[in-house]
Amino acid sequence: GCAPGRSYGVISEKYSPENFPYRRGPGMGVVVVSTGGPQGSPMKDRLNLPSVLVLNSCGISKSGDQAEIAAFCAHVMELDLSHNKLQDWHEISKIVSNIPNLEFLNLSSNPLAGMTLEPRWAEAFSSVRRLVLNNTQVSWDTVLLLTREIPELEELFLCHNEYSSVSSSSVACSTLRLLHITDNCLKDWAEVRKFGSMFPCLDTLVMANNNLSSIQDSKDILQRLFPKLRSINLHNSGLNQWEDIEKLNFFPRLEEVRLQGIPLLQAYTNAERRSLMIAQLPSVSLLNGSAVSDSEREDAERFFIRYYLDYPEEELPYRYHSLVNKYGKLEPLAEIDLRPRCRAQVEVHCEEKIEQLSIRLDQTVAELKKQLTTVVQLSTNSMRLYYIDKGSAFGPEEMKYNTRALHSYSIQDGDEILVVPKTK
Repeated sequence: GCAPGRSYGVISEKYSPENFPYRRGPGMGVVVVSTGGPQGSPMKDRLNLPSVLVLNSCGISKSGDQAEIAAFCAHVMELDLSHNKLQDWHEISKIVSNIPNLEFLNLSSNPLAGMTLEPRWAEAFSSVRRLVLNNTQVSWDTVLLLTREIPELEELFLCHNEYSSVSSSSVACSTLRLLHITDNCLKDWAEVRKFGSMFPCLDTLVMANNNLSSIQDSKDILQRLFPKLRSINLHNSGLNQWEDIEKLNFFPRLEEVRLQGIPLLQAYTNAERRSLMIAQLPSVSLLNGSAVSDSEREDAERFFIRYYLDYPEEELPYRYHSLVNKYGKLEPLAEIDLRPRCRAQVEVHCEEKIEQLSIRLDQTVAELKKQLTTVVQLSTNSMRLYYIDKGSAFGPEEMKYNTRALHSYSIQDGDEILVVPKTK
Protein backbone atom coordinates (compact mmCIF):
# COMPACT_ATOMS: atom_id res chain seq x y z
CA GLY A 1 0.00 0.00 0.00
CA CYS A 2 0.99 3.65 -0.15
CA ALA A 3 1.29 6.31 2.48
CA PRO A 4 -1.78 8.55 2.48
CA GLY A 5 -1.49 12.01 1.07
CA ARG A 6 -0.27 13.61 -2.10
CA SER A 7 -0.02 11.85 -5.45
CA TYR A 8 3.61 12.80 -6.15
CA GLY A 9 4.84 11.24 -2.90
CA VAL A 10 2.81 8.15 -3.64
CA ILE A 11 4.25 7.77 -7.14
CA SER A 12 7.76 8.23 -5.82
CA GLU A 13 7.32 5.60 -3.13
CA LYS A 14 5.45 3.10 -5.24
CA TYR A 15 7.63 3.31 -8.33
CA SER A 16 11.07 4.16 -6.96
CA PRO A 17 13.95 2.11 -8.45
CA GLU A 18 14.70 0.24 -5.22
CA ASN A 19 11.10 -1.08 -5.21
CA PHE A 20 11.17 -2.03 -8.86
CA PRO A 21 12.81 -5.46 -8.53
CA TYR A 22 9.60 -6.39 -6.73
CA ARG A 23 7.14 -5.16 -9.33
CA ARG A 24 3.85 -6.75 -8.50
CA GLY A 25 1.58 -8.17 -11.16
CA PRO A 26 -1.92 -7.08 -12.18
CA GLY A 27 -4.37 -6.89 -9.33
CA MET A 28 -1.62 -6.29 -6.79
CA GLY A 29 -1.71 -2.54 -7.22
CA VAL A 30 1.10 -2.01 -9.74
CA VAL A 31 0.70 -2.78 -13.40
CA VAL A 32 3.81 -2.30 -15.49
CA VAL A 33 3.53 -2.02 -19.25
CA SER A 34 6.78 -1.22 -21.00
CA THR A 35 6.47 1.50 -23.60
CA GLY A 36 8.18 1.38 -26.94
CA GLY A 37 10.04 4.40 -28.22
CA PRO A 38 12.07 7.01 -26.38
CA GLN A 39 11.28 7.70 -22.75
CA GLY A 40 10.36 11.37 -22.65
CA SER A 41 10.93 11.94 -18.97
CA PRO A 42 13.85 14.17 -17.86
CA MET A 43 14.07 12.19 -14.61
CA LYS A 44 14.23 8.80 -16.24
CA ASP A 45 17.47 7.93 -14.46
CA ARG A 46 15.80 8.27 -11.10
CA LEU A 47 12.56 6.55 -12.01
CA ASN A 48 11.31 4.84 -15.12
CA LEU A 49 7.52 5.05 -14.95
CA PRO A 50 5.42 2.69 -17.01
CA SER A 51 2.86 4.04 -19.47
CA VAL A 52 0.19 2.49 -17.24
CA LEU A 53 0.24 3.96 -13.75
CA VAL A 54 -1.95 2.30 -11.09
CA LEU A 55 -2.30 4.18 -7.81
CA ASN A 56 -5.56 2.74 -6.55
CA SER A 57 -6.42 2.64 -2.81
CA CYS A 58 -3.49 4.90 -1.87
CA GLY A 59 -5.38 7.42 0.23
CA ILE A 60 -4.62 10.23 -2.26
CA SER A 61 -6.57 13.43 -1.61
CA LYS A 62 -4.29 16.11 -3.15
CA SER A 63 -2.03 16.47 -6.16
CA GLY A 64 1.35 17.32 -4.63
CA ASP A 65 4.22 19.02 -6.49
CA GLN A 66 3.15 19.73 -10.05
CA ALA A 67 6.62 20.05 -11.54
CA GLU A 68 7.50 16.65 -10.09
CA ILE A 69 4.34 15.09 -11.57
CA ALA A 70 5.12 16.66 -14.94
CA ALA A 71 8.63 15.24 -14.88
CA PHE A 72 7.57 11.81 -13.70
CA CYS A 73 4.51 11.34 -15.87
CA ALA A 74 5.63 12.67 -19.23
CA HIS A 75 4.84 9.38 -20.95
CA VAL A 76 2.06 8.02 -18.76
CA MET A 77 -0.97 7.20 -20.96
CA GLU A 78 -3.20 5.37 -18.48
CA LEU A 79 -3.82 6.50 -14.92
CA ASP A 80 -5.84 4.59 -12.33
CA LEU A 81 -6.71 6.71 -9.29
CA SER A 82 -9.71 4.62 -8.22
CA HIS A 83 -10.60 4.07 -4.54
CA ASN A 84 -8.78 7.15 -3.27
CA LYS A 85 -10.03 10.17 -1.32
CA LEU A 86 -10.09 12.69 -4.15
CA GLN A 87 -13.07 15.00 -3.74
CA ASP A 88 -11.86 18.26 -5.24
CA TRP A 89 -11.97 18.56 -9.04
CA HIS A 90 -9.35 21.28 -8.84
CA GLU A 91 -6.84 18.84 -7.28
CA ILE A 92 -7.68 16.19 -9.90
CA SER A 93 -7.21 18.73 -12.70
CA LYS A 94 -3.80 19.70 -11.27
CA ILE A 95 -2.67 16.05 -11.46
CA VAL A 96 -4.10 15.49 -14.93
CA SER A 97 -2.92 18.78 -16.46
CA ASN A 98 0.67 17.62 -15.92
CA ILE A 99 0.18 14.34 -17.84
CA PRO A 100 0.02 15.50 -21.47
CA ASN A 101 -0.41 12.07 -23.11
CA LEU A 102 -3.16 10.80 -20.82
CA GLU A 103 -5.74 8.74 -22.73
CA PHE A 104 -7.34 6.63 -19.98
CA LEU A 105 -8.38 7.98 -16.57
CA ASN A 106 -10.10 5.95 -13.86
CA LEU A 107 -11.52 7.97 -10.95
CA SER A 108 -13.99 5.31 -9.75
CA SER A 109 -14.92 5.21 -6.05
CA ASN A 110 -13.68 8.69 -5.21
CA PRO A 111 -16.22 10.81 -3.29
CA LEU A 112 -17.16 13.35 -5.98
CA ALA A 113 -20.82 13.88 -5.00
CA GLY A 114 -21.78 17.54 -4.98
CA MET A 115 -18.32 18.70 -6.12
CA THR A 116 -18.25 21.34 -8.84
CA LEU A 117 -15.93 21.17 -11.81
CA GLU A 118 -15.22 24.70 -13.05
CA PRO A 119 -15.00 24.98 -16.84
CA ARG A 120 -11.48 26.44 -16.64
CA TRP A 121 -10.27 23.25 -14.91
CA ALA A 122 -12.04 20.97 -17.37
CA GLU A 123 -9.50 21.77 -20.13
CA ALA A 124 -6.98 19.63 -18.22
CA PHE A 125 -8.91 16.51 -19.33
CA SER A 126 -8.82 17.32 -23.04
CA SER A 127 -6.55 14.44 -24.11
CA VAL A 128 -8.61 11.72 -22.39
CA ARG A 129 -10.39 9.18 -24.61
CA ARG A 130 -11.66 6.72 -21.99
CA LEU A 131 -13.04 8.07 -18.71
CA VAL A 132 -14.25 5.91 -15.80
CA LEU A 133 -16.39 7.58 -13.14
CA ASN A 134 -18.14 4.56 -11.58
CA ASN A 135 -19.42 4.87 -8.02
CA THR A 136 -18.42 8.52 -7.67
CA GLN A 137 -21.94 10.05 -7.51
CA VAL A 138 -20.54 12.67 -9.89
CA SER A 139 -23.29 15.13 -10.82
CA TRP A 140 -24.82 14.87 -14.29
CA ASP A 141 -23.94 18.54 -14.95
CA THR A 142 -20.27 17.68 -14.43
CA VAL A 143 -20.60 14.74 -16.82
CA LEU A 144 -22.05 17.08 -19.47
CA LEU A 145 -19.24 19.59 -18.94
CA LEU A 146 -16.63 16.85 -19.41
CA THR A 147 -18.31 15.56 -22.60
CA ARG A 148 -18.23 19.12 -23.96
CA GLU A 149 -14.61 19.82 -22.97
CA ILE A 150 -13.05 16.50 -24.05
CA PRO A 151 -12.88 16.68 -27.86
CA GLU A 152 -12.18 12.98 -28.55
CA LEU A 153 -13.96 11.16 -25.73
CA GLU A 154 -14.74 7.61 -26.92
CA GLU A 155 -15.73 5.62 -23.82
CA LEU A 156 -17.57 6.78 -20.70
CA PHE A 157 -18.30 4.64 -17.62
CA LEU A 158 -20.95 5.94 -15.21
CA CYS A 159 -22.08 2.85 -13.25
CA HIS A 160 -23.42 2.88 -9.67
CA ASN A 161 -24.05 6.64 -9.61
CA GLU A 162 -27.72 6.64 -8.56
CA TYR A 163 -28.94 8.52 -11.64
CA SER A 164 -32.71 8.39 -12.01
CA SER A 165 -32.83 11.12 -14.64
CA VAL A 166 -30.40 12.88 -16.97
CA SER A 167 -30.57 16.19 -18.78
CA SER A 168 -29.74 16.66 -22.44
CA SER A 169 -26.74 18.63 -23.57
CA SER A 170 -27.05 21.48 -26.02
CA VAL A 171 -23.82 20.23 -27.61
CA ALA A 172 -23.66 16.67 -28.94
CA CYS A 173 -20.57 14.56 -28.21
CA SER A 174 -20.20 12.86 -31.56
CA THR A 175 -16.99 10.96 -30.71
CA LEU A 176 -18.52 8.78 -27.97
CA ARG A 177 -18.79 5.11 -29.02
CA LEU A 178 -19.36 3.32 -25.68
CA LEU A 179 -21.61 4.34 -22.79
CA HIS A 180 -21.46 2.02 -19.77
CA ILE A 181 -24.18 3.12 -17.36
CA THR A 182 -25.21 -0.01 -15.44
CA ASP A 183 -26.65 -0.16 -11.92
CA ASN A 184 -28.42 3.19 -11.93
CA CYS A 185 -32.16 3.96 -11.64
CA LEU A 186 -32.99 4.82 -15.25
CA LYS A 187 -36.46 3.26 -15.44
CA ASP A 188 -38.02 5.59 -17.94
CA TRP A 189 -37.32 5.45 -21.67
CA ALA A 190 -37.68 9.26 -21.75
CA GLU A 191 -34.25 9.40 -20.05
CA VAL A 192 -32.56 6.80 -22.27
CA ARG A 193 -33.82 8.58 -25.38
CA LYS A 194 -31.61 11.56 -24.45
CA PHE A 195 -28.47 9.46 -24.96
CA GLY A 196 -29.38 9.27 -28.65
CA SER A 197 -29.30 13.02 -29.20
CA MET A 198 -26.29 13.51 -26.90
CA PHE A 199 -24.19 10.72 -28.43
CA PRO A 200 -25.24 10.39 -32.08
CA CYS A 201 -22.44 7.93 -32.98
CA LEU A 202 -23.02 5.59 -30.03
CA ASP A 203 -22.02 2.02 -30.93
CA THR A 204 -22.47 0.22 -27.58
CA LEU A 205 -24.95 1.00 -24.79
CA VAL A 206 -24.55 -1.05 -21.61
CA MET A 207 -27.59 -0.48 -19.38
CA ALA A 208 -27.79 -3.64 -17.27
CA ASN A 209 -29.47 -3.41 -13.85
CA ASN A 210 -31.48 -0.26 -14.50
CA ASN A 211 -35.00 -1.68 -14.37
CA LEU A 212 -35.92 0.08 -17.64
CA SER A 213 -39.67 -0.52 -17.95
CA SER A 214 -40.19 -0.29 -21.71
CA ILE A 215 -38.92 1.07 -25.04
CA GLN A 216 -41.42 3.68 -26.05
CA ASP A 217 -40.44 5.35 -29.31
CA SER A 218 -41.70 4.62 -32.81
CA LYS A 219 -39.58 3.11 -35.56
CA ASP A 220 -38.83 6.51 -37.17
CA ILE A 221 -37.63 8.05 -33.91
CA LEU A 222 -35.48 5.06 -32.92
CA GLN A 223 -33.83 5.03 -36.37
CA ARG A 224 -33.06 8.71 -36.08
CA LEU A 225 -31.87 8.65 -32.44
CA PHE A 226 -29.62 5.57 -32.58
CA PRO A 227 -28.42 5.29 -36.18
CA LYS A 228 -25.14 3.54 -35.29
CA LEU A 229 -26.03 1.49 -32.22
CA ARG A 230 -24.60 -1.99 -32.78
CA SER A 231 -24.79 -3.48 -29.28
CA ILE A 232 -27.19 -3.07 -26.35
CA ASN A 233 -27.16 -4.71 -22.92
CA LEU A 234 -30.50 -4.67 -21.08
CA HIS A 235 -29.80 -7.44 -18.54
CA ASN A 236 -32.12 -7.33 -15.53
CA SER A 237 -34.21 -4.53 -16.97
CA GLY A 238 -37.96 -4.41 -16.33
CA LEU A 239 -39.07 -5.20 -19.90
CA ASN A 240 -42.25 -7.28 -19.74
CA GLN A 241 -43.83 -7.17 -23.22
CA TRP A 242 -42.85 -8.75 -26.51
CA GLU A 243 -43.57 -5.35 -28.12
CA ASP A 244 -40.41 -4.03 -26.43
CA ILE A 245 -38.38 -6.86 -27.97
CA GLU A 246 -39.88 -6.16 -31.40
CA LYS A 247 -38.81 -2.51 -31.06
CA LEU A 248 -35.17 -3.63 -30.98
CA ASN A 249 -35.58 -4.37 -34.71
CA PHE A 250 -35.97 -0.63 -35.33
CA PHE A 251 -32.34 0.15 -34.39
CA PRO A 252 -30.89 0.02 -37.91
CA ARG A 253 -27.43 -1.39 -37.06
CA LEU A 254 -28.21 -3.49 -33.98
CA GLU A 255 -26.58 -6.92 -34.11
CA GLU A 256 -25.67 -7.75 -30.50
CA VAL A 257 -28.23 -7.97 -27.67
CA ARG A 258 -27.96 -9.05 -24.04
CA LEU A 259 -31.32 -9.57 -22.39
CA GLN A 260 -31.28 -11.95 -19.45
CA GLY A 261 -33.21 -11.64 -16.20
CA ILE A 262 -36.18 -9.68 -17.60
CA PRO A 263 -39.74 -10.25 -16.27
CA LEU A 264 -41.06 -11.07 -19.77
CA LEU A 265 -38.99 -14.27 -19.93
CA GLN A 266 -39.68 -15.65 -16.47
CA ALA A 267 -42.51 -17.90 -17.66
CA TYR A 268 -40.40 -19.69 -20.29
CA THR A 269 -37.75 -22.43 -20.15
CA ASN A 270 -34.18 -21.50 -21.16
CA ALA A 271 -34.55 -23.17 -24.56
CA GLU A 272 -37.87 -21.42 -25.23
CA ARG A 273 -36.41 -18.06 -24.22
CA ARG A 274 -33.54 -18.30 -26.64
CA SER A 275 -35.59 -19.66 -29.54
CA LEU A 276 -38.41 -17.12 -29.20
CA MET A 277 -35.90 -14.27 -28.84
CA ILE A 278 -33.87 -15.31 -31.91
CA ALA A 279 -37.06 -15.64 -33.97
CA GLN A 280 -38.14 -12.13 -32.91
CA LEU A 281 -34.76 -10.54 -33.75
CA PRO A 282 -33.79 -11.51 -37.32
CA SER A 283 -30.81 -9.12 -37.55
CA VAL A 284 -29.22 -10.00 -34.22
CA SER A 285 -26.20 -12.28 -34.70
CA LEU A 286 -25.00 -12.39 -31.07
CA LEU A 287 -27.54 -13.07 -28.29
CA ASN A 288 -26.45 -13.09 -24.63
CA GLY A 289 -22.84 -13.55 -25.73
CA SER A 290 -23.47 -16.58 -28.00
CA ALA A 291 -23.33 -16.40 -31.78
CA VAL A 292 -26.52 -17.31 -33.64
CA SER A 293 -25.79 -19.72 -36.49
CA ASP A 294 -27.98 -19.99 -39.59
CA SER A 295 -29.18 -23.43 -38.55
CA GLU A 296 -30.00 -22.26 -35.01
CA ARG A 297 -31.97 -19.36 -36.50
CA GLU A 298 -33.95 -21.64 -38.78
CA ASP A 299 -34.73 -24.03 -35.92
CA ALA A 300 -35.78 -21.09 -33.74
CA GLU A 301 -38.04 -19.65 -36.42
CA ARG A 302 -39.72 -22.99 -37.01
CA PHE A 303 -40.13 -23.44 -33.26
CA PHE A 304 -41.69 -19.97 -33.08
CA ILE A 305 -44.35 -20.83 -35.69
CA ARG A 306 -45.27 -24.05 -33.90
CA TYR A 307 -45.26 -22.31 -30.53
CA TYR A 308 -47.99 -19.91 -31.67
CA LEU A 309 -50.03 -22.40 -33.76
CA ASP A 310 -53.00 -22.50 -31.40
CA TYR A 311 -53.05 -18.83 -30.40
CA PRO A 312 -56.07 -16.71 -31.40
CA GLU A 313 -55.44 -14.34 -34.30
CA GLU A 314 -55.47 -11.19 -32.16
CA GLU A 315 -52.73 -12.54 -29.85
CA LEU A 316 -50.30 -13.55 -32.60
CA PRO A 317 -47.04 -11.56 -32.57
CA TYR A 318 -46.24 -9.34 -35.53
CA ARG A 319 -43.34 -11.59 -36.51
CA TYR A 320 -45.56 -14.70 -36.80
CA HIS A 321 -47.04 -13.75 -40.17
CA SER A 322 -43.72 -13.01 -41.87
CA LEU A 323 -42.35 -16.36 -40.66
CA VAL A 324 -45.43 -18.22 -41.91
CA ASN A 325 -44.82 -16.54 -45.28
CA LYS A 326 -41.27 -17.89 -45.19
CA TYR A 327 -41.91 -21.50 -44.02
CA GLY A 328 -45.65 -22.03 -44.46
CA LYS A 329 -47.91 -23.20 -41.63
CA LEU A 330 -45.95 -26.03 -40.03
CA GLU A 331 -47.55 -29.15 -38.62
CA PRO A 332 -47.07 -29.79 -34.89
CA LEU A 333 -44.07 -32.06 -34.31
CA ALA A 334 -44.80 -35.76 -33.89
CA GLU A 335 -44.25 -36.90 -30.33
CA ILE A 336 -41.07 -38.96 -30.25
CA ASP A 337 -40.13 -40.87 -27.12
CA LEU A 338 -36.59 -39.78 -26.35
CA ARG A 339 -36.25 -41.70 -23.08
CA PRO A 340 -33.37 -44.18 -23.05
CA ARG A 341 -34.42 -47.74 -24.00
CA CYS A 342 -34.90 -49.88 -20.93
CA ARG A 343 -34.53 -53.45 -22.31
CA ALA A 344 -32.74 -55.33 -25.08
CA GLN A 345 -33.10 -58.87 -26.45
CA VAL A 346 -29.60 -60.37 -26.62
CA GLU A 347 -27.94 -63.70 -27.46
CA VAL A 348 -25.83 -65.09 -24.64
CA HIS A 349 -22.99 -67.32 -25.89
CA CYS A 350 -21.18 -69.55 -23.39
CA GLU A 351 -18.90 -72.21 -24.84
CA GLU A 352 -21.29 -74.35 -26.94
CA LYS A 353 -24.47 -72.92 -25.45
CA ILE A 354 -26.61 -70.07 -26.96
CA GLU A 355 -29.55 -68.56 -25.02
CA GLN A 356 -31.92 -65.73 -25.92
CA LEU A 357 -32.25 -63.37 -22.99
CA SER A 358 -34.09 -60.12 -22.33
CA ILE A 359 -31.88 -57.86 -20.19
CA ARG A 360 -32.58 -54.60 -18.39
CA LEU A 361 -30.30 -51.78 -19.58
CA ASP A 362 -30.60 -49.70 -16.42
CA GLN A 363 -28.56 -52.25 -14.44
CA THR A 364 -24.80 -52.55 -13.94
CA VAL A 365 -22.37 -55.14 -15.32
CA ALA A 366 -22.27 -56.74 -11.82
CA GLU A 367 -26.06 -57.10 -11.80
CA LEU A 368 -26.01 -58.65 -15.30
CA LYS A 369 -23.41 -61.21 -14.13
CA LYS A 370 -25.76 -62.13 -11.29
CA GLN A 371 -28.61 -62.62 -13.78
CA LEU A 372 -26.36 -64.77 -15.99
CA THR A 373 -25.55 -67.24 -13.16
CA THR A 374 -28.98 -68.76 -13.85
CA VAL A 375 -28.12 -69.25 -17.54
CA VAL A 376 -24.51 -70.46 -17.36
CA GLN A 377 -23.10 -72.66 -14.62
CA LEU A 378 -20.49 -70.17 -13.41
CA SER A 379 -20.23 -67.94 -10.34
CA THR A 380 -20.05 -64.15 -10.87
CA ASN A 381 -16.35 -64.18 -9.84
CA SER A 382 -15.39 -66.81 -12.38
CA MET A 383 -16.94 -65.26 -15.52
CA ARG A 384 -15.63 -62.66 -17.94
CA LEU A 385 -18.14 -60.86 -20.18
CA TYR A 386 -17.65 -59.48 -23.67
CA TYR A 387 -20.12 -57.38 -25.62
CA ILE A 388 -20.34 -57.99 -29.38
CA ASP A 389 -22.02 -55.21 -31.33
CA LYS A 390 -23.60 -56.89 -34.38
CA GLY A 391 -23.64 -53.62 -36.39
CA SER A 392 -19.98 -52.80 -35.81
CA ALA A 393 -16.75 -53.89 -37.43
CA PHE A 394 -14.96 -53.84 -34.07
CA GLY A 395 -14.32 -57.05 -32.18
CA PRO A 396 -15.68 -57.98 -28.76
CA GLU A 397 -15.43 -55.34 -26.01
CA GLU A 398 -14.69 -56.69 -22.56
CA MET A 399 -17.23 -55.54 -19.94
CA LYS A 400 -14.55 -55.07 -17.30
CA TYR A 401 -16.07 -52.55 -14.94
CA ASN A 402 -18.61 -54.00 -12.56
CA THR A 403 -20.15 -50.64 -11.77
CA ARG A 404 -20.63 -49.53 -15.38
CA ALA A 405 -24.27 -49.18 -16.52
CA LEU A 406 -25.31 -51.38 -19.42
CA HIS A 407 -27.02 -48.56 -21.36
CA SER A 408 -23.61 -46.91 -21.75
CA TYR A 409 -22.65 -49.73 -24.17
CA SER A 410 -25.58 -48.79 -26.48
CA ILE A 411 -26.74 -52.43 -26.57
CA GLN A 412 -29.35 -53.13 -29.28
CA ASP A 413 -31.73 -56.05 -29.87
CA GLY A 414 -29.85 -58.93 -31.54
CA ASP A 415 -26.43 -58.06 -30.09
CA GLU A 416 -24.39 -60.78 -28.36
CA ILE A 417 -22.97 -61.22 -24.85
CA LEU A 418 -20.07 -63.66 -24.72
CA VAL A 419 -19.41 -65.37 -21.36
CA VAL A 420 -15.93 -66.87 -20.92
CA PRO A 421 -14.85 -68.84 -17.82
CA LYS A 422 -11.87 -67.20 -16.08
CA THR A 423 -8.81 -69.44 -16.34
CA LYS A 424 -7.39 -70.38 -13.01
